[in-house]
Amino acid sequence: MRILPVLLTISSAALAADATENNWPHWRGPAGDGIARSAAPVEFTEKNVRWKVEIPGRGHSTPVVWGDRIFVTTAIPSGTAPAAAAPAEPPAKKGGARRGGFGGGSGAQVEHKLELMCIDRRNGKVIWRREARTAVPHEGYHQQYGSFASNSPITDGKRVYVSFGSRGIYAYDFDGKLVWQKDPGVKMHMRNAFGEGVAPVLGGDSLFVLFDQESDSFLLALDKNTGKELWRKDRDEISNWAEPLILEHQGKKQVVVAAPRKVRSYDFKTGELIWECAGLGANTIPIPVHANGVVYVMSGFRDPNLLAIKLGRTGDLTGTDAVIWQNNRGNSYTPSPILKDGKLFLLTDSGMVSLLNAASGEAFYRQVRLPKPYNFKASPVLAGDKVYLAAENGDVVVLKWGETMEVVATNSFPDEFFIASPVVLNGELLLRGRNALYCVR
Repeated sequence: MRILPVLLTISSAALAADATENNWPHWRGPAGDGIARSAAPVEFTEKNVRWKVEIPGRGHSTPVVWGDRIFVTTAIPSGTAPAAAAPAEPPAKKGGARRGGFGGGSGAQVEHKLELMCIDRRNGKVIWRREARTAVPHEGYHQQYGSFASNSPITDGKRVYVSFGSRGIYAYDFDGKLVWQKDPGVKMHMRNAFGEGVAPVLGGDSLFVLFDQESDSFLLALDKNTGKELWRKDRDEISNWAEPLILEHQGKKQVVVAAPRKVRSYDFKTGELIWECAGLGANTIPIPVHANGVVYVMSGFRDPNLLAIKLGRTGDLTGTDAVIWQNNRGNSYTPSPILKDGKLFLLTDSGMVSLLNAASGEAFYRQVRLPKPYNFKASPVLAGDKVYLAAENGDVVVLKWGETMEVVATNSFPDEFFIASPVVLNGELLLRGRNALYCVR
């Protein structure tokens, strides 16, 4: 009789699919690539909000979700900030788009409470709040776009892992009990005091946290169960906000880090360098993506470039045919790209979108402007055949995924300011604004 095994297989597959649809463990989704496993509402306004919860303080981290629990970080000032260090208000809503220029905050800082919040996804009620640390930060952040809680958390379904950068790494269980904490032993100094903000990444039993700054940079690997340091790799790098990518190629796991001086790949277990490649510009922020044995890394600020690097080689790949194509037009500066079905979607901070052939770099469309002037810091999310773009002015623009650019809907939250990326799961859309988290269904 083969009926029972078949039924069990079908049941297990259904449960796995349901579990994936109900979880958003990484700020870029179930696979860390910005692709949701379910569709989301297309047309909506604030009137369609299922619930809204106020988030105290300031934080631009994207929430993560497991089952009915949402985890989000924030930094709450516990005193009065000196006038020189007071964060500026977000860009004006009227009069067109404004690009963020300088705006770092290196002056005296006020004490902040760094918190992890757990919120009930069913009704938006706060289940618990945990203060990881109270500290006076040694350095500020970009006055428009930064915060002391910009590093998004990550979860494996048992614990939630939080990095506050220089102010420590923390692991909590789902009841809010602190399991372990780790002091990285560094006070980071970022370019122009733009602030810290790289999320930790999980792979197996290891947690990886990047500390790239103006000097003494390093990549840290920790045992996720205990916080014990597995290895620490010094890096000849400057300030960098690109989260590491964990991938496996030809049976070997590696950790790829895009950065201004060189893209580098490290052995997952030992931290030994596998390969490196120069060619990106300054202020690297987008997460690398990969498919079909090729990894795509990108910068979009000064001397922008996109490198498509074929995996499988070792050593210095700079100037070799391992770089199968490059692109320096329309690259994302802050938002991370989407890679699906051989197509690479790019969104610039100023609201231009491109879709490239991942195999060749040729454009299906390139640098097409959206209907209105926009600024973006949030990364796009693909849900079904729709792409969701959350803009600084409170609009959520929905595009159709395809070889021509088509706007399907524009949804407005006129009093909001979106820096965190959208979250899509089980037909719901979570949006973190300036001071609140919204659930749209």
